[in-house]
Amino acid sequence: MNSTLRLTRRGRLVIISALAALLFVAFLAGRQGASASTGTAKPVPYSQTTVKAGESLWSVAKRVAPHSDPRALVDQIRELNHLSSGGLQVGQLLVLPRTS
Repeated sequence: MNSTLRLTRRGRLVIISALAALLFVAFLAGRQGASASTGTAKPVPYSQTTVKAGESLWSVAKRVAPHSDPRALVDQIRELNHLSSGGLQVGQLLVLPRTS
C-alpha cells in the first residue's frame, strides 16, 4: 500500500498562515516582555555604611533610619547583602536601601 500525503494549494496556504500568525504572536509577546522590563520603573537608589564595633543588624537599622520601623529595614538589609544570619563583622560594608 502506497500512501503519500499531498498538500493542496489551500492546505499550504493554511499552514503558512498559521505559522505567520504564531510568529506574530511570539513577536508581540517578546515586545511586551521587553517593555515590561525596561518600563518606567525607577531604579532603587542605595547607600552604604560600615559596621561599627558592637553593632547588629538591628542597631544599624536604628542608626540609619531612626524614625522607621527597624524590622522591615533589617529584612531589606539582610536581603540586599545576602546575609544568612544577623552576625556582622566590624568594618563590614553593608548596602542599604535609601530611606529618604
